[in-house]
Amino acid sequence: MKAIVCVKQVPDTSGKVAVNPDGTLNRASMATIINPDDKNAVEAALKLKDATGCKVVVITMGPPPAEGMLRELIARGADEGVLVSAREFGGSDTFATSQILAAAVKKVGLEKDDIVFCGRQAIDGDTAQVGSQIAEKLDIPQVSYVAGIEKDGDKVVVKRMLEDGHMTIETQTPCLLTCIKELNEPRYMSIKGIMGCYDKPIAVYDYNTLKDDPLIDPTTIGLKGSPTNIFKSFTPPRRVRARCLRALTRLPATSWLLSFRRSTSFNRKENTEQWLISIIRTSPIFPAYGYSVSSARASCSRPCSS
Repeated sequence: MKAIVCVKQVPDTSGKVAVNPDGTLNRASMATIINPDDKNAVEAALKLKDATGCKVVVITMGPPPAEGMLRELIARGADEGVLVSAREFGGSDTFATSQILAAAVKKVGLEKDDIVFCGRQAIDGDTAQVGSQIAEKLDIPQVSYVAGIEKDGDKVVVKRMLEDGHMTIETQTPCLLTCIKELNEPRYMSIKGIMGCYDKPIAVYDYNTLKDDPLIDPTTIGLKGSPTNIFKSFTPPRRVRARCLRALTRLPATSWLLSFRRSTSFNRKENTEQWLISIIRTSPIFPAYGYSVSSARASCSRPCSS
């Protein structure tokens, strides 16, 4: 029995995003992380390994540096890693990617009691399409949005999350499950795993390795074979921290407070001024926006509008 996990290395959204002239992401030049939902898929496979003793195989498609991610997953407890990497595969959209990964899963070997795990979606595309498309091309049943898994022989009972609850689904193996973050809490790498992760070889599947599979059609893989056309892709401008220099009375909270005080029977000028000054002196929020007691006096000296 095997648990096969499809994972993806995605750009770290806290870093710089690089875009190629053809509109695709320049993944080799960006800081990368393991896709968050894929960590939950790996943890689900590792828990299945703890319960049944099955072998866990992690598969990823990407540039050669993605090997480091596979080593990290081996340090977490995976048994084998497979890197699918070739120039012919570059620029693939979800349709082409699912074909290539399905061919890689078949190359690893999909047996009767095996389970294929995927994350719900990747943070760089948010399409949530690849897992379902892999299942269709492998002709196996699938369950998405998985928040609970129980295996009983050749059957799997799954809790599938919905917007207003959940449903319980029973399916036969082999099957494909897409996992969400509510399913589990991913484990950390162990010291033993870190020490031994580089002793295990990483299998590399290039174009020549997979070209005999019927799914690997040069006209339907890679950038040229992808049916999705990118209209425009660009790096968004970085946000610059700025301090608000508007008058104190233009803050929504302060405007409401002033309106409240104006509706009372207190002296509008003196009581409102003293009231705001006491708030500024005791609150850590207003000084952070650059407001002081003097700005409060200046705001309160203006005529009050009805």
